[in-house]
Amino acid sequence: MDLFTSETLITFIAASILLGFTPGPDNIFVLIQSVLHGRKAGVIVTLGLCTGLVGHTLAVTLGLAIVFQVSTVAFTILKVAGAVYLIYLAWQAFTAASKKLGSESQPKLSNWQLYKRGILMSSTNPKLAIFFLAFLPQFADPEKGSLSLQLLILGGIFILFSFLVMAFIALLSGMISEYMKRTDRAQSLIQKVAGTVFLGLALKLVTTER
Repeated sequence: MDLFTSETLITFIAASILLGFTPGPDNIFVLIQSVLHGRKAGVIVTLGLCTGLVGHTLAVTLGLAIVFQVSTVAFTILKVAGAVYLIYLAWQAFTAASKKLGSESQPKLSNWQLYKRGILMSSTNPKLAIFFLAFLPQFADPEKGSLSLQLLILGGIFILFSFLVMAFIALLSGMISEYMKRTDRAQSLIQKVAGTVFLGLALKLVTTER
């Protein structure tokens, strides 16, 4: 028995792509990281974000995401943790504002550090868990077979297209990084902009309601 009709898959893929391009914390985060650290860094951060989405997919499949929907304490703890992390990134950006991008004085992040940034950004956003809880089941049909298997497949498809969209954003915005390496004033400006964006994302997250 086929788990999905062709119409369901086409609709789901189209929705996933549109959501990927819709301005939000994840793709803005990728854009900023790519500008600050280059295209490769943006792609690695994207891999981290998608790893976090794997966790959200499993949470929905196992029913854990419902905890963040019904528990104010759990929801608040996770969103505050995410906001604190974003404030930390903002502080790093502001303190680096006077340093030339790519210079020896500019700390170079390892691939693992970039990957962890993506995981932390995704994992500490309780809205993603609730979004997956609301979004994925709309395209699943218990009469078509295992609901858990359908949710896992849908989550995998969403993650794949999210990666492709955000990697595309990373590659484009990374071109700006190449220009920034040549201009100290522009580099300092982008660091300040990045810090401001991180603070804005932190404020948005901490004031988010379920």
